[in-house]
Amino acid sequence: MKIQKEIIDFEEGKSFKLFSPSLKNCFFWHYHPEIELVYVEACNGIRHVGKNISDFKDSDLLLIGSNVPHLNFDYRIQTECRQLVLQMRENFLQELIFPVPEFDSIKKLLERSYLGLSFSGETKAKVVEKLHDIRDKNSFDSFMGLVEILQILAHSNEVKELNNEDTRIKWFLNDKIRMGTIYDYIHENYDKNPNVNVIAENVNLSTPAFCRYFKKQTNMTFTDFVNNYRINQAKLLLLQNSCVTEVCFQVGFESLSYFNKLFKKYIGETPSAFKKKHLSKVEG
Repeated sequence: MKIQKEIIDFEEGKSFKLFSPSLKNCFFWHYHPEIELVYVEACNGIRHVGKNISDFKDSDLLLIGSNVPHLNFDYRIQTECRQLVLQMRENFLQELIFPVPEFDSIKKLLERSYLGLSFSGETKAKVVEKLHDIRDKNSFDSFMGLVEILQILAHSNEVKELNNEDTRIKWFLNDKIRMGTIYDYIHENYDKNPNVNVIAENVNLSTPAFCRYFKKQTNMTFTDFVNNYRINQAKLLLLQNSCVTEVCFQVGFESLSYFNKLFKKYIGETPSAFKKKHLSKVEG
């Protein structure tokens, strides 16, 4: 469960690699010096980049800076999930971007990628189309396509910074290693009654110290995080056409009215409305 340094191999003569990983049942909390662009497509999932832990719906496009710890984006996703990952060589910024004045906007983009950048809207649609396109190009054309992608991202206003501070590995090595244990405990117990005292003991902290640690790492209380996790699991079950009442108890809630209230708070609509809307799209 400890944080790992990923060693990335590149083809000779290539400045980047583009591939589709699948690590669904593996908790791969890792970092690497290479800057990474990730597109993930799923009903919903959890993004964990630096200190940010949040969920996404339908798809997400992220630019992750050098040595920023992140979790694989398909972790524990039980429905269909597709990914495209583009990784740039460690010297990409220094040797290919820095010396060229015309790449100044791209340079600024890559320099702030250590915050973790999530792109949406037209930007995401254009970039995903180009990512698919460059997969079938020769080396030179695919490289020029990458430059185009970075230029689109550099000039986009449809971007959200996931972190507001430096979360590169030097900050994390002595701190975030407990998160793997916490994640697995929540996943194994969210449908029962996760006990903050038990997980605190598992990571060798007192309960008050654990609560402070968890709030600092996630910007959520342990209870809020568990409820958010339950709601995300509920969404997956509802998309499988499960009954709302059954789903409520399956994900660990003891009160249907509280489940409905919390679901609407997190998702903006009731479980019934969510199910009806999304299943009608599938049937249509």
